Amino acid sequence: MKHIIVPIDFSEESLNGLELAIVLSAKTRANVQMVYVQKKSSDFFPGSSEEEYKWAKKNFEELLSKYEHKLATPAQLSYMIKQGKVFQEVVNQANAFERSVIVASTHGGSGFEEFFIGSNAFKIVTASNGPVITIRHGVVPKSFRKIMLPIDINMDTRQKVPFSVEIAKYFDSEIHIVSITSSKSDDVKKKLMLWTSQVEDYARERNLKTEVVHLIGEDLAGMVMDYAVKKHIDLISITSEQAQGVKGFMLGTYAQRILNSAEIPILCVSPKTTYKSGGFRTQAG
Repeated sequence: MKHIIVPIDFSEESLNGLELAIVLSAKTRANVQMVYVQKKSSDFFPGSSEEEYKWAKKNFEELLSKYEHKLATPAQLSYMIKQGKVFQEVVNQANAFERSVIVASTHGGSGFEEFFIGSNAFKIVTASNGPVITIRHGVVPKSFRKIMLPIDINMDTRQKVPFSVEIAKYFDSEIHIVSITSSKSDDVKKKLMLWTSQVEDYARERNLKTEVVHLIGEDLAGMVMDYAVKKHIDLISITSEQAQGVKGFMLGTYAQRILNSAEIPILCVSPKTTYKSGGFRTQAG
């Protein structure tokens, strides 16, 4: 993790993404770059494009004064003002760097609705080949003491493991490996037990504490959220493909429900990125 990209619309909600990025940077020494995408419609911002640019620059300079001293050397805080579609420009900026991560608020409070669930937040998650960490609202965690890895029957479910464990190493996190299924089939149970065992071995080989739990029920998202609350989880890691249907993200899907209701940060890892480590591999899409 060398670069953290943070979409900003200057709302209080979007600044949660910046504060979470600074928490990550404090451990990883990654540079943090804020990105504002100008609005084309005067309905969102009255006045000319030049006035909006000056307004955004002024706000960014204030954010630099407020936050740049919080980054640990040699990490740097910078900003970029762009034009275009929000999700495309944010993803393009992340793609400009190697080993980048996007940290985004899923709800903006500025009236732009650019980071609302179902709009650009989901588009960023689906379009990005790299990891995306989302945060809705509430208190930004100062550390990731406990990270939850839900493991389901989806073939891509383990592809989130290497990057999740990488973050866990930085924070010395406890890994909670939780298999979830609505099936009572013995074959499904055996497969999930095998997969959770593989993930547990992978984490323990890296000297991380683990806890393994198997849950069965009809409401997969509900089980994940209930466990997260019960165990005081600080970060839930999911695979972005788990939310995709024939037409992309569908309302009511497992991952979208988690993103839509979680009070804690969610890490979305895309299987589109080839990542081979310790037996876990994804295919470039």
